[in-house]
Amino acid sequence: MQRIRPTRVRYIVLAFTVAIYMITYMDRVVISNAAPVIQKEFGFSLITMGWILASFRWAYALFQIPGGWLGDRIGPRRALAIIVTWWSAFTSLTAFAWGATSMIVVRFLFGIGEAGAFPIATRSLSRWMLPGERGFAQGVTHAGSRLGAAMTPPLVVWIITRYNWRAAFVTFGIMGIVWAIAWLIYYRDTPDEHAATNTAERDLIRVATGGAQRRAGSPVPWGKILSNSGLWYLAAMYFCYNYCLSTYLDWFPTYLHQYRHYDLKRMGFYASLPLLAGTVGDLLGGWLSDVLLRSTSNVKRSRRVVAVAGFLLAAAGIVPATLTADPQTCVLWSCIAFFGLEVTVGVSWAIPLDIGGDCAGSVSSVMNMCGNIGGAISPAALAYLVKAYGWNVPFLVASSLCAIAAVIFGTRIDASRSIELA
Repeated sequence: MQRIRPTRVRYIVLAFTVAIYMITYMDRVVISNAAPVIQKEFGFSLITMGWILASFRWAYALFQIPGGWLGDRIGPRRALAIIVTWWSAFTSLTAFAWGATSMIVVRFLFGIGEAGAFPIATRSLSRWMLPGERGFAQGVTHAGSRLGAAMTPPLVVWIITRYNWRAAFVTFGIMGIVWAIAWLIYYRDTPDEHAATNTAERDLIRVATGGAQRRAGSPVPWGKILSNSGLWYLAAMYFCYNYCLSTYLDWFPTYLHQYRHYDLKRMGFYASLPLLAGTVGDLLGGWLSDVLLRSTSNVKRSRRVVAVAGFLLAAAGIVPATLTADPQTCVLWSCIAFFGLEVTVGVSWAIPLDIGGDCAGSVSSVMNMCGNIGGAISPAALAYLVKAYGWNVPFLVASSLCAIAAVIFGTRIDASRSIELA
């Protein structure tokens, strides 16, 4: 009797997730690349612009747990469609801000929507991806986000020079609406509900994931999740990561324009290069971790080795990038540093799947909330540090935090210790 080959619907689900990760980062970095033009039009100081950038990140941090809860409560299909529509509307509405206060409000509301994206998407992948595919899946999704961010600077500069900065926000907002409609039509919350899966793929996923899948609407065991010490070490590591990430995403274009003296067009090109390097790092980190896992069957070591190496490379690379006098050497070392930083991402996001099971959305929301508190502190902190000490100090702070993250990951984070949810 011929063996039936499993269908590959899970890879189409993964492709949808990659696409929305791209859109999340496109929408959030439009403003960092338009910042020099916005500052000039409204007369915003560096500190005012810092608080505008931080408003998104505070909302993004504070609404991580509600976002993860929503996905666990009503299911990823409806939850993602709702929040993507919400944030896409406020991406476009940024174009209609008339001053600092209105821009802060709109960006805060935009952040509320984006807050649920990664936790809910992580929940959706926990239902579909096999354990040996999780590192790669998280790596490729985050690579998609960095690729989206890398594509955005030249696109934004082109739209600004051809039309204006407001047109850029409207254009990027429309993309999310299109994705939300397609997701609602295609995705289903479990493989069993999807008409395109065959019995072989459904059985493959069920056996590999242990077969236990909570129904949407089941209570989330927050007491067991929040009392797990390993989760808080994971959160502390991600705080360090996100502080550094925010430094680059929110301020690197302005840094190149104001401190390294690149004009707007060259700024758009050079600002995209570290993000392209980060895209490669995302892919490599998740893939390498899964290769190690399949060859050693040691999930703790396979996650830990890759993440520690990435953080140490980032810590080391930031220093020469900061201290060199040559702008192009700065960009080169920034590419190396950002590559190392992003090697850690697929591994970090695989761990909520490893330890959180079918509550991976809620587990990852705690990690991402704490991480994005670091990301929320970063924009305004950088503006104050630049005003007091110049541009070098903020990047040296980022280097130190990468070293701290390496220590936490190397000594405290154990992907083999699942949270007892029952």
